[in-house]
Amino acid sequence: MAHSPETPEAPIRPYAVTAAEVVPGDLLALSHEDAVRYRWHVVTHTLPEGPEVIRVTLRPPLGGVDHEEVLRREQRVTVAGRRMDVAAVPLVSSPALDGVEFRDGDRLRTLRAVDPRAEEVAYVRRWGTWHRDSAEGDAAGPASDDDVRRWAAAADREGDLVRHEPRPVRAAEATGARRVVVTGLGAVTPLGVGTAELWAGLLEGRHGIRELTGEEFAGMPVRIAGTVPVDPAGLLPRQTARRMNRAAQFAVLAAREAWADAGYADGGTRESGLDPERVGVSLGAILGDASVLVGGDRKLRERGPRGVSPLTTPMTVPSQAASQVSLDLHITGEARTVTSACASGTEAIGQAVDRIRYGRVDVALAGGAEAVVTPAIMASFAAMRALAEGDPADGSPSHPFAKDRDGFVNGEGAGVLVLESEEHARARGARVYCEAAGWGLSADAHHVAAPDPSGDGIALALRRAVRDAGGEVADVVHVNAHATATVDGDLAEARALRGVLGGREVPVTALKGHLGHLQGAAGGVEAVAAVLTLHHGVVPPTVGCGEVDEAIGLDVVRGEPRVLTGAGDLVLSNSFGFGGHNAVLALRRVA
Repeated sequence: MAHSPETPEAPIRPYAVTAAEVVPGDLLALSHEDAVRYRWHVVTHTLPEGPEVIRVTLRPPLGGVDHEEVLRREQRVTVAGRRMDVAAVPLVSSPALDGVEFRDGDRLRTLRAVDPRAEEVAYVRRWGTWHRDSAEGDAAGPASDDDVRRWAAAADREGDLVRHEPRPVRAAEATGARRVVVTGLGAVTPLGVGTAELWAGLLEGRHGIRELTGEEFAGMPVRIAGTVPVDPAGLLPRQTARRMNRAAQFAVLAAREAWADAGYADGGTRESGLDPERVGVSLGAILGDASVLVGGDRKLRERGPRGVSPLTTPMTVPSQAASQVSLDLHITGEARTVTSACASGTEAIGQAVDRIRYGRVDVALAGGAEAVVTPAIMASFAAMRALAEGDPADGSPSHPFAKDRDGFVNGEGAGVLVLESEEHARARGARVYCEAAGWGLSADAHHVAAPDPSGDGIALALRRAVRDAGGEVADVVHVNAHATATVDGDLAEARALRGVLGGREVPVTALKGHLGHLQGAAGGVEAVAAVLTLHHGVVPPTVGCGEVDEAIGLDVVRGEPRVLTGAGDLVLSNSFGFGGHNAVLALRRVA
């Protein structure tokens, strides 16, 4: 239904002639009004019927059915000033669709064949309605099955072409990408230890942002952060905790909870009857625990080289969280660390999805862990004028998407998902939360810290995540936004979401009013919340957003939790980081 490669692209310059002057190949409009409306036909045949009349056979220039017109020889018609190869114009009819039973996933292609400039328009059927398959969306809105049948019935008469492409029925494949599902969740956050504390706090609209009262924070320009309310070292054996930095302690606690939540035995792979070589770890971190290196430097200056612990180096590297989880659960398949600024946790989950999809491992613990609430990091963020201020007793100082937002609140914690291939999970009778259906990456290539205000990089990651999940934009029912509460960052994300969603009212929530910005752990914790949103069918409200900035233009869930609509099945979880790192995770409901 596209242009024939042999169709000439000469410009159209209409002028009037008599019907007697028309020859095959002419582009002809029967009236001046038809020419103005770009309603042209190719003359395929002429036949004199008498001294006064001529019969012409006409076909739409991009293909269609023939029809005949009887014209007086002296009758004035309009030609386009260019001719076409008649043999290159297909003779084709649009099928009747009255008796066709449509299914979600079917495609429809339409073409205004009488207009030589026309481009094909594609629609896809999702959730009982037809949506234009375009990154720009469809200003006219979705179409019904009856609309589509009407289009097909009128197509030949109107000079249009309509093609229905049924969703392909795929045979089972012996090899190929495997479906990945989420079977376990674990979290350590400013709302408490465990996913139950996290979920209850989100639904109740509580926040975990606190004043930093430690002596080391005295004199800091900003002294609030989203801190975990308990000492993680006290929840682990003393000797074990001493060999871990704070971020690794968070990670191990979250991983243990996720492991147990997935139905595996305490202790790890061997106790669970798993081959440790078929299990992996994939965690995101920016620094891990910056305090270890700072403390080592201080001891060096105060006590000399003998005052520096031999554990300083292994406890400084960002990969310590992944290595400690693998040690704790005896996982030998792989232990990878992803460092891509604040997108680290989400990218780590995406990489684990691919490792399972393509058979490298069967099970993976994936997410992020971070502990960077330290004086040097706080001072650096304050110097950038990136931190919000305020009294946590008066409500959350973090105001995502709000008119009065003025920066983010630094935070810490960990969020971990257990991912596994669907056949592995089903074989052992595991409870499945949802499908980890796809993910998308992009880079802004704009600035070392500031986001691209166009939102183009974010939009690319969003589209790639939906496409990787095998879905359409119409499937998206909820977005867990990155929304750090910075002025420019929130605007760029909102602009990208509006463009990709095509004006659809999709409920959006942002959790940094509850938690602060957990840096490399943000993607892991927010993915846990997105999984629970799908599982429970409830969207948590956005805390700290008293009045939405009019420039945001999104359906921000505020005040009370909202029931998740059933007309779709994809939830997106967004993470974007300094330097233009963009990562989006797509989760899907499962029956």
